[in-house]
Amino acid sequence: MAFPLPSHLPRKKDARDVSTQILTQVSETSAKALSAELASSWVSELNDTIRQTKQRIHERISSDLPAFERQLASSIAVQERLHSLSHNVDSLEESISNPQSGLVPTLVNTLTSHAAVAQNAADARARHHALAHLLQSRNELRRLTRLVEKAELADATVACASLGKMIAEAPPPLLKSEVMGDMKRRCAALQNRTEEQLLDAYSRSISVTASEIVVKSSVQAVPPRAYRHGPSLPTAVNGENMDAVIGLSAILQSMSPSTLSMHLSTLRRDIIAHCIEYVLKQPLQLLHEKTEDMTGMVEYKLSLRRGPPNTHDLTLHLDNLVTTMTFLNDHLFPHLPPPERKAFPLSLCTSLRTAILNHLLLPNLASSLATLPAFLDLTKRAVEMEDTVIMRMFGESGADRGIKSWADAVGHHYERKRRADILDKARVVVVAQYDDSSAFRVDAPLVAQEKIIPIQVVDEPVVVNGKAAAANGHAEEVGAVADDAWGFEEEPAKKTDESPTDDWGFDDDLDAETEALNPNPPAAPASPPQPQPAPLPAAPAEESAEDPGDAWGWNDDAEEIPDESIAVEDDSPWDDTWDEKPVTPVKAPKQAKGLEKRFGNKSLPTSPVASTLPTMSVRAETAPAPSSSHPPLPSQPVQPPHHAPPPMLKPLQVTESYAVSGRTKALLRLVEDVLREGAELAASGTLSTSSAPGDIVLQAAPMALELFRALVPVTNAVQLKQAAKEPMRFSNDCMFVGQEVRRVVTTLAGTQVAARGKLEEGVERLRVLSESWYEDAVSREEKVIEETLEEARGFIDTHLQDRYDECESAVNEVLQRIRRIAPQWKAVLMKSRYYEALGTLVECALSRILGDILSLEDITETESHKLCELCHIMNSLEGLFVEDPEQPSFVVSYVPSWLKFSYLSDLLEASIADISYLFEEGALVDFEIEELVKLVKALFADTPLRANTIQRLQQGHPVRGT
Repeated sequence: MAFPLPSHLPRKKDARDVSTQILTQVSETSAKALSAELASSWVSELNDTIRQTKQRIHERISSDLPAFERQLASSIAVQERLHSLSHNVDSLEESISNPQSGLVPTLVNTLTSHAAVAQNAADARARHHALAHLLQSRNELRRLTRLVEKAELADATVACASLGKMIAEAPPPLLKSEVMGDMKRRCAALQNRTEEQLLDAYSRSISVTASEIVVKSSVQAVPPRAYRHGPSLPTAVNGENMDAVIGLSAILQSMSPSTLSMHLSTLRRDIIAHCIEYVLKQPLQLLHEKTEDMTGMVEYKLSLRRGPPNTHDLTLHLDNLVTTMTFLNDHLFPHLPPPERKAFPLSLCTSLRTAILNHLLLPNLASSLATLPAFLDLTKRAVEMEDTVIMRMFGESGADRGIKSWADAVGHHYERKRRADILDKARVVVVAQYDDSSAFRVDAPLVAQEKIIPIQVVDEPVVVNGKAAAANGHAEEVGAVADDAWGFEEEPAKKTDESPTDDWGFDDDLDAETEALNPNPPAAPASPPQPQPAPLPAAPAEESAEDPGDAWGWNDDAEEIPDESIAVEDDSPWDDTWDEKPVTPVKAPKQAKGLEKRFGNKSLPTSPVASTLPTMSVRAETAPAPSSSHPPLPSQPVQPPHHAPPPMLKPLQVTESYAVSGRTKALLRLVEDVLREGAELAASGTLSTSSAPGDIVLQAAPMALELFRALVPVTNAVQLKQAAKEPMRFSNDCMFVGQEVRRVVTTLAGTQVAARGKLEEGVERLRVLSESWYEDAVSREEKVIEETLEEARGFIDTHLQDRYDECESAVNEVLQRIRRIAPQWKAVLMKSRYYEALGTLVECALSRILGDILSLEDITETESHKLCELCHIMNSLEGLFVEDPEQPSFVVSYVPSWLKFSYLSDLLEASIADISYLFEEGALVDFEIEELVKLVKALFADTPLRANTIQRLQQGHPVRGT
C-alpha cells in the first residue's frame, strides 16, 4: 500500500510520452465515443511524433559527427577481440576435457589405479596382523584351558588376565569377527570357572560363624570336571595328577580386585558380627584347636561355646575378645594380600571401639553409687584391651583413643545417665493423668484483718479520698486499699449491750439521738501461732487416712452438683478450718422507718459492717409526658441515715487450705532424692577424675521442675480446657511445688548449693506459672460472660417481650454460669483466692450490665421496670459471699461495683426527688457525675425540675460540711 501524498505538497508534472498519452486516451474512450476520425487523429499524432524523433536524432549526430565516428570505431574493435577470445577458450576446453587425450581423465585414471594397489597392500597387512594376533590369542586360550583343567588357579588367573588383555587389544577388524566372539565367550567361561574354583577354595579355607572360626592355610583345588561330579574327588583325569593344592595367600591374591574387595567386605561384616559383637554380648567359653591331615594341610579352629547364663563377670567378655582378635591376627591376617595386610585390621579398629562402648560399657554403665566401683574396674580393663589389641596388635598409631577418652570422662557419663534416668522417672510422674483419689489438701498461713467496730452515730457522711462515702454504714480509712486480698475485713464486729435498738439511729416519732462512741471495744481473741508449710505425706496410706471433709469441707472425689438451681451456700467447704470466729457477730441493722414508709419493706443491700440505704422500689407517679421518658414528681425528702465509723483493723493470723494433685508428692520426693544422691556422690570420692562430682546429677532436680512445667499443660490439655477446676488445681500444684522447693532450698548445704540458683529460678517460674494459670482461668470465664452478655445487645428495647426474653436469657445464663463455676473453684482453691476469683467474675458481669444500661439514651417507664427486674436477677449472687447466715455478706469486699449495681436497680424506679436526696446525702458516690446526668436525662422528660437537678448534679458530689 502506497503512502498517500499530502495534498499541500506540490505535484510533479506528468512525464509520460506521446504514445503513453495516446494509449491513455484510447483506454479512456468509451465504445460509443470511438470513431474513425478519432482513430485517424491518434495515428496522425503518432506519425508526427516519430518524424520529430528521427529529426532530433539526425540533428544530434550532425552536431557532433567526429565523436560519433570515434565511438563507432571503438565498438567494431571490441567486437573483433571478443570473437578471438571465444575461439581460444573453446580450444583450451577441448585439450583439458577430451575423454581420450584430455588432462583430467588421464589424471583420474592414474589415481584410481594407485588407490586400488594401496588398498590391496593395506588389506594384506591387516590380515597378517589379525592372523598373528589371533594365533597368539589361540595359544593363550589353550594354555588357559590347560591350567583350568589342572586346577592351577593362581596361574590360571594370570593367564585369564593376559588373554583378556589380548582380546581387548585385538585389531579392530578382528574384534567384529566370529572367531574373536567365540574366543571371548570361551575366555569368559574359563574365567567364571576359575572364579568358581577360587570361591570354593576360599569358602573351604575361611569360615566365620557364631559357633566357630576356621582358617586353613592351604586347600585342595578341585578341577571343573571333578567339581561337577560331586564330593568324591578323582585322583587323576586323562592320566594327569589332580591333587593340586593352593594356599590361602594364593587364593586371595588370585582374586580380581572387585571380587577380593567384595569378599573382604563380607569377611569384615562376619568378624564384626560374630567375633566382636557376639563375643561382647554373650558369656562364652573359647576352645583353640589345630589339626593336620595326611596331605599336610593344617587347620586352625576357634570354637565359641555358650557359657553359663548366670555369669556376670563382664571382664570375661574382654578376655574372650582379646583371644579372638589374637587368633585372627596370628592365622588369618598374614594371608591377606600385601595392600590389605595392614589396612584390613585397621578397618576393624573403629568397629571394635564402637562395639566395646555400645555393647559392653554403655549398657552396663553403673546405675547407682554401689555398683560404680565394679564398673570402674571394667572400664580400666577396656582401656588395657584397647592398648593391647588396637594399638600394639593392629598397629594403629593414631592419637584417637576413643575408649580411653570415654573412660577419662566416665564420671560425666555416669552422672548423665543418672540424670536421664531421673528425668525419665520425672516424666512418668508428670505425664500421669489426674487422679482425684490421690489429691490432698495443703494448709497455708494467712494473715487477715480482724475488724473491731466501735459503735458511733454520726449525722454526716464520711469522706473517703475526697468523696462522701455511700450511705451504707461502711467506710474505709483514707488511703486504705479498698479491695483486701484476703477478704477478712468484711466480718462484722461485736455490738455492745449499750448499743441503741435502731442501728440507723432515727425514727419517725422520735428525734434523732446521738450515741456516744464506745471507748472499750471488745478485744479480739489471741492469734494462733504461725503454722509451718505443710510437710509431704510419707506414704499413700497416709493420704487414704485423711478426712474427706477437710479444711474446705469438700470431698475431692464428689461429683459436681447436677442441679444448677441448688444454692451453693448450702455447703460449707471451710467449716472445719473456720469454726473459730475471731469476733462476735453483730446483728443485722434495722431499716429506717421513714424510708420504710416511703419506699416499702423492701430488703436493703448489706455491707460487711452495716446495712446500706434501703433500696428504691417505687417510682413517684407522674403525669404522662409527650416524651417516652418519665416526667418528674416532687416528693418529700427523707431523713438521711446515720453512718457507722470506719473500722479499726488489727492483724489476725489464721490458716486456709487448697487442693493439690497427688503427683506433686512424688515429684518433690524425687527432687529431694536427687539432691541427696548428688551430695552422697560428691562425698564418696569414687569419681576422683571428675572436676565437680555430683553437679550433673544435681542438675536433674531443676530439670524435673522444668518437665513438670512443660509437660503437664500438654499431656492434660483436654482436662485443662474442659473442666473449670483443673486449671485452678494446676495453679495450686505449681504454687505448692514452688513453696516446698523454696523450703528445700533453704536447707541446701555443701555441694548441693550448686543447684540453688536453678532451683530458685524454678521456684520463681512456678510462681509465675501459678499466677498465669489462675489469671487465665479467670480471664477465660470473663470472656465467656462477655460473649454471653453480647446476646443482650446493650439491653435496648426491653419493652418488647422478645427483646426482654433475650436479655433475661442472657442474664440468667451468666448467673447459672457463675453458680456452676463457684463450687468447682471452691473445691480446689484456698478461700482467699476463691473469693477473689469469684468476685472478679461477678464484677465482670455487673460492670458489663452497668455499662450497657448507663449507655442507654432513653429509658421508658416500661423499660425501667424491665431493666430493674433484670438487675434483680443478679442479686442472688450475694449468697455466694455468705458463710454465716446470721452475718451479712462480704460481697462488697470482692465486687467493687456491687453497691453501685444495687443502687442502679433502685434508681431505675426512683423519682427525681429520691435521686436528688440520695445524691445530697452522698449515697451515690460510686457513680460518676456524667453517668448520673445521663441516667436522669434517659429516665425523665425535659422539664425545669430535671434541668435544676442536672445543674445540681454537675456541681459535684457533696462533701462533709456542705
